[in-house]
Amino acid sequence: MTSLRTPEAALSVGHPTYSQTFPCKPSTAEIGRDLVRDVLGVWHLDNLADRATLIVTELVANASRHTLCSEIRLTIALPDATRLRVGVVDREPARLPILGQAADDDESGRGLLLVDAVADRWGYDLYGSGGRPWGKEVWAELRTGDGE
Repeated sequence: MTSLRTPEAALSVGHPTYSQTFPCKPSTAEIGRDLVRDVLGVWHLDNLADRATLIVTELVANASRHTLCSEIRLTIALPDATRLRVGVVDREPARLPILGQAADDDESGRGLLLVDAVADRWGYDLYGSGGRPWGKEVWAELRTGDGE
């Protein structure tokens, strides 16, 4: 993978966004964590890396477990100076995320609870038009500290 730590990659105009398509499988979480760390380093937001990598881990795990997609798109964006958004896009709009409750002895089911605990807000957006979405993005946002 190409390093994002170059002067050209660090220069941005407007609201920067980085996205990349990966296989929809659990091992993508490790690649996603590395990508998030690299992008946050370029954007000088290393202080958000621990929470952002936890979020990407859980979103990738949910996509690989709860959809039949062969690919997902990881997005990392600064919608404005005060927010970092990390998201995972898949092509299963009918499989919407649900914040559930896991029993103490359950071995899974806590992913969105973790996202909810570390993110400032999270949600999903449907993609497509005409009432027939082709996909969705599940995202979580963290405050960058700017503008506070």
